[in-house]
Amino acid sequence: MNFLSLFVLIPLVMLLGLWLARDVKGVRAVMVTGSTLLLILAGYLTITFLGDRAAGATDEMLYTASFNWFEPLHIKYSVGVDGISVAMLLLSSVIVFTGTFASWQLKPLTKEYFLWFTLLSLGVFGFFISVDMFAMFMFYEIALIPMYLLIGVWGSGKKEYAAMKLTLMLMGGSAFLMCGIFGIFYGAGGQTMNIVEIANHIGGAHAIPFAQQCIWFPLTFIGFGVLGALFPFHTWSPDGHASAPTAVSMLHAGVLMKLGGYGCFRIAMYLMPEAANELGWIFLILTGISVVYGAFSACVQTDLKYINAYSSVSHCGMVLFAILMLNQTACTGAVLQMLSHGLMTALFFALIGMIYGRTHTRDIRELNGLMRIMPFLSVGYIIAGLANLGLPGFSGFIAEMTIFVGSFENADTFHRVLTIAACCSIVITAVYILRVVGKILYGICTNEHHLKLTDATWDERFAVICLIVAVAGLGLAPLWVSDMITTGVAPIVDHIHNAAVTVSSSNPFL
Repeated sequence: MNFLSLFVLIPLVMLLGLWLARDVKGVRAVMVTGSTLLLILAGYLTITFLGDRAAGATDEMLYTASFNWFEPLHIKYSVGVDGISVAMLLLSSVIVFTGTFASWQLKPLTKEYFLWFTLLSLGVFGFFISVDMFAMFMFYEIALIPMYLLIGVWGSGKKEYAAMKLTLMLMGGSAFLMCGIFGIFYGAGGQTMNIVEIANHIGGAHAIPFAQQCIWFPLTFIGFGVLGALFPFHTWSPDGHASAPTAVSMLHAGVLMKLGGYGCFRIAMYLMPEAANELGWIFLILTGISVVYGAFSACVQTDLKYINAYSSVSHCGMVLFAILMLNQTACTGAVLQMLSHGLMTALFFALIGMIYGRTHTRDIRELNGLMRIMPFLSVGYIIAGLANLGLPGFSGFIAEMTIFVGSFENADTFHRVLTIAACCSIVITAVYILRVVGKILYGICTNEHHLKLTDATWDERFAVICLIVAVAGLGLAPLWVSDMITTGVAPIVDHIHNAAVTVSSSNPFL
């Protein structure tokens, strides 16, 4: 068995262990053991991958394996990883591990909660190791379905409404996505669903006609873009974030939304490069709106989760914005942004959940002087805020700087104007981050109930410290991650450039 399949097998064994567990201690033991094994496996994969690349392994995908799943439609269980996949697997394992400790005290129905949480993580891991389009779509759906119950049962606020809205909008995106995937399959000859084979026109695949690309590219990009908070399909995200339990918010914003950007880059743009060059400007405008709109919306919110949710819309919009710049530097920055945003938003939601669990409010107008009452959680929140606004030394600075440098490589007026607008979002981010920090952490506490509250417990401190170390580590030592990501980005970007066709552009700005 290919060792990449362990990323799917371990969660399956965890599901069995959780089902057999008789009490909360047993549930916790299964979750800690399983999440630790996934983290170790992701670390081992990263070290092995870097070693093999350094030793001269030049294949686009490493550790590949494939066997027939459904022969009539040429569906196979095919796995393999490149630098992008490895980075996403490492991110997912860190957030699943820390999310376990962030949910240590969760009640009621602890066992059932972790069952659905593990199923969600299974879908995420399966998605990132798959190189077959149908297998990716299947794991994509496995990751989405548990969200309805996790929010609807264990959420807070208008949880039923949020769960229904999230499910309906993401299922709508899935419908577009399914049309796009089967369009790609039959447009490429109907002989293989392997992404690498379709891109390289091997295994029975031929080039997808340009006229068909112009149909399937928007459907596929929108299908994945709904999950990536693409404007105007982003409205599910703030409500979903606000109502979700802490660990679900961590996994949702930290990993699940990254499936959107990853899918847009891996499938929509990689397999339909001519359409990406021709129609990319339309989605570039939409993503530019996402970046600025998300930041402005965060400024007027009073709920801590809504503030971070709109911040996620802005930062995930920046991921899609960067990959549409169609150059290696910007696309490398996009993947770095996935990593950075995944870690720091997981940290944000973990801290917000811990503060809410004590104060029973997320309204910043009712929170004052928490620095004196909960110094550990307050300092953690400040660090998360500084990382979010792109302070040097943290992951956000590395990712955003790489994106903007890459974006400025496009010298035309259209791209430059959008890049400058996106850069302005950093200033807006600083406004809402510093506003919240000043409002809730400093000043004098006016609520007598809050004066009796306690600081973080050991399990909460452990989760927060792990995430802070990851955010600071990526910011202080980014080169090895950047180099690893570049090995995955370069073939895709080169393919897009090489396959571009000379057609009369419909872009009125160029």
